[in-house]
Amino acid sequence: MMPFSLFLALKYLRPNRSFISVVTVISMLGVLLGVAILVIVLSVMTGFDAMWREKILSFKPHLTVYSNGEGIEDPDGVSERLERLPGVTGVTPSIQTRVLVRFEDRMAAPVVLGVDPERAASVSRIPENTRYGRFDLHGSQVVVGVDLAVELGLGLGSSLLVYSPLNVVRQDELYLPLELTVTGIFDMGMRDFDGGFVLTSLDVARELVGETDGARTIFVMTDDAFQFARHQETVERELGPGYSVQNWTEIDRVLFNALSHEKTMMFVLLVFITIVAIFCVTNTLIVITVQKTNEIGLLKALGFSSGKIMAAFVWHGWIQCLAGTAAGIGAGLLVLHNLRRIVGWLALLRIEVFPKAIYGLSEIPWKTSWIELTQIGVFVMVFCTLASIIPAWRAARLDPVRALRHE
Repeated sequence: MMPFSLFLALKYLRPNRSFISVVTVISMLGVLLGVAILVIVLSVMTGFDAMWREKILSFKPHLTVYSNGEGIEDPDGVSERLERLPGVTGVTPSIQTRVLVRFEDRMAAPVVLGVDPERAASVSRIPENTRYGRFDLHGSQVVVGVDLAVELGLGLGSSLLVYSPLNVVRQDELYLPLELTVTGIFDMGMRDFDGGFVLTSLDVARELVGETDGARTIFVMTDDAFQFARHQETVERELGPGYSVQNWTEIDRVLFNALSHEKTMMFVLLVFITIVAIFCVTNTLIVITVQKTNEIGLLKALGFSSGKIMAAFVWHGWIQCLAGTAAGIGAGLLVLHNLRRIVGWLALLRIEVFPKAIYGLSEIPWKTSWIELTQIGVFVMVFCTLASIIPAWRAARLDPVRALRHE
C-alpha cells in the first residue's frame, strides 16, 4: 500500500486541470539543464585527461633512464641489461636536442629525437601512426610530424637541412648542416608532437650534438604503464646509484596537475549553476504550500501528523529532482554521443569550437565515468533534500485554525 505522504505528493504533481503543473515542469527543466551541463563538462574534462595520457604514452616512454654523470657511455650494454628485466617490453638509447631545420625558404626549430632504428618500434607507436611513406630511420633518413610537414611544405623524399645547436654553443667553430631525407610523415593527433619533433637515427643525433658514441638517455617501455612505480624500482635496483630513473607522470607532472586542478575548478563553478536550478524546486514547493494552505489545514484538523505533511512535500521535491536528474544525465549523454556531429554542424556555420592550433588535439575528447555520474546524482539529491526541507517545514508548522481561515 502506498504511503499517504507519497500519495499526497503525487496528487500535488497532477493538478485538476492539467496532467502536470507548469511550474513543476519549469523546475524539472532547471534541474535537467544544470545536471546536463555538469555531465557534459566533467566528461569532456575526463576525456581531456584520458586523451593526453594516451597521446603521451603513445609517443613517450614509460620510463626514462639518465646517467648521473655526463652521459651513458655504454648504451647498448645498459639496454641489454634492461631488456632482460621482467615486464620490460622495449628499450632504446636516445639523444634529444633542439635544432634549426630549413627547407627551401622556410625554417622551424623542432626537437630532433635520435633512437636506435632497430629498436624504435618497441618504444613508440609512431610506426603504426605513420600516415604517409614508411617509418625508416636508417642512414640519413628522418620521419616528421604532419603539422611540421605542412608548416615547411615537406613531402616524401624532401631534403631537409638540419643545423647543429653547436653553432650557437661553440661560436668559434663552424658545423655544417646535415642533409636528411624525409621518408615518412606521422600523425599522432596532437599538435605538440606533430609539429615539434623530427625522428632520426641515433648516429645522426650524435653527429648533431658532436658525440661519436654513447647516449644521453635510455627509453624503457613496460607491459603496464600504470604500474610505473614497480617497474621504476626494478630498473633503479638493476642499474644502481650511477643512474636515475623518471616515470612518465614525473616528466609531465605539470600538465596532469593543471588538468586535475582545472577539472576541480570547473566542477565547483558548475555546481553553483546546479544549486541555482535546485532553488527552482524550493520556489515551486513554496508556491504549492501557499496554494494548498486550506487543504493542509484540513488534513491537520483530521489528525494527520506534521511529519506526514512534511514528508509529502519532501517527496514532492525528490520526485522533481529525481526526474530532472535522470533526464539531465540522459540529455548530457545524448549530447556527448553526438558531439562530433554537433561540432560538424557548427563548422558549417563557420564556428570553430575546438581548433587544434589552440588545444593541441584533433578532436573534442570525452569519457563518461559512472562513478562521476553517480556522484552527480547523489549530490543533486542531497541538495534537493535540503532545498525541500524549508517549504516542507513551513507546511508542517501551519496552524490548522489559521490555515482553514486562509483566503
